[in-house]
Amino acid sequence: MDLTRIELSEKEMPTAWYNVLPDLPTPLPPELHPGTKEPSRLPPPLFPEAINDQEFSKEHYIDIPEEVQAIYKMWRPTPLYRAFRLEKALDTPAKIFYKYEGVSPAGSHKPNTAVAQAFYNKQQGTKRLTTETGAGQWGSALAMGCMMFGIECKVYMVKVSYYQKPYRRIMMETWGAKVVPSPSTDTEIGRRILKENPDSNGSLGIAISEAIEDAFNHGDTKYAIGSVANHVLLHQTIIGEESKKQMEKVGLYPDIIIGCIGGGSNFAGMFLPFIKDKIKGKKKDLRIICVEPQAAPSLTKGVYAWDYGDAAGMAPILKMYTLGHTFVPPPVHAGGLRYHGKAPILSHLYKAGLVEAKAVYQIPVFEAGVKFARSEGIIPAPESSHAIKVAIDEALACKEQGKSKTILIALSGHGHFDMGAYDEYLSGKLQDYEYPAEKVKEALAALPQVPEK
Repeated sequence: MDLTRIELSEKEMPTAWYNVLPDLPTPLPPELHPGTKEPSRLPPPLFPEAINDQEFSKEHYIDIPEEVQAIYKMWRPTPLYRAFRLEKALDTPAKIFYKYEGVSPAGSHKPNTAVAQAFYNKQQGTKRLTTETGAGQWGSALAMGCMMFGIECKVYMVKVSYYQKPYRRIMMETWGAKVVPSPSTDTEIGRRILKENPDSNGSLGIAISEAIEDAFNHGDTKYAIGSVANHVLLHQTIIGEESKKQMEKVGLYPDIIIGCIGGGSNFAGMFLPFIKDKIKGKKKDLRIICVEPQAAPSLTKGVYAWDYGDAAGMAPILKMYTLGHTFVPPPVHAGGLRYHGKAPILSHLYKAGLVEAKAVYQIPVFEAGVKFARSEGIIPAPESSHAIKVAIDEALACKEQGKSKTILIALSGHGHFDMGAYDEYLSGKLQDYEYPAEKVKEALAALPQVPEK
């Protein structure tokens, strides 16, 4: 079937999230309490109990609440496209597909978990949620989710992105959220960092610390996280569940699945329903390629170690690939990919050799984003352009080898609020940033000491 747009009807939208935990070849390492360093559930003051239960669930599928399904149906199922124009531009025999999450009201995949988290918090009586955001995609989504369930929202936005992407801030404020640049003067950790470095660009690790401190200090407040945690990856699997159904409609199964990774939730949401087939031996040769920026290459140049999820050491200690929780990455425009670590599930799968990883520079990333826009019409977010860059490389390899492979891209959002970054690229002002080895070495020295058991 030569369909350009492969749709699912509203009735075909998945009604359950897929949980990979019981299907992992070996168990995921436990999460450790930041104080005792003992295995622990997520700190109860931070998350509602339903979220805690999902974080450690052994159920293969978890039903999506009807209230959440009803909101999802505003934009889901999302379309899967065949990139005929890009294939022609590359003169490749490869078949390229992309699952487009930019059709959500917030313009990305993030509402898949934001709406769910807002719902479970509303159920438990939460009045206010705090969170961090890098490029603003997650903050936008949570602001929207909180608006829909009548919950106050406070967003700590990484300072470099706060000023690079003002329209993301305005979007959050339009939905009723309060947004401050991080590090801020609103928290003790923020004030301390500003005292040490008044010109700090901020980092996701710092912003997470501020949001957690805020939540701990207010009895009516809980914390919501946009990536990394098991329950976030769980909520995002609706992407992959839909994609499997759509690929079946055209009678194809991907040979290669490619996505960008910051914490890892958007791409994990795409590939986890497929990796189940690889784990069970149904598609052993399936390649899953995670793409990260050269400026923050956690998988390709980090270490697999116990580390805090935030800069101040208030979040749980996770076994993950990390550059060190105090590491502050260079100010690349893909703000959503500037986290110091990777989701434990993603790290576990990479350690097991079930997924691959590549790191790329931002100038060729924007070159790929422009090529995609000039063939497919969609201007992709800088984060998603990382995946497009590697997908183009793989498609050109197919051309060289004379092989036709099916490539599936996770296109996590649009770049409509990233015109400043595209302007820098088009005007020749964009710079590549190298992995700062000395800064990483310094940050890795501060890893928590966890006794081996």
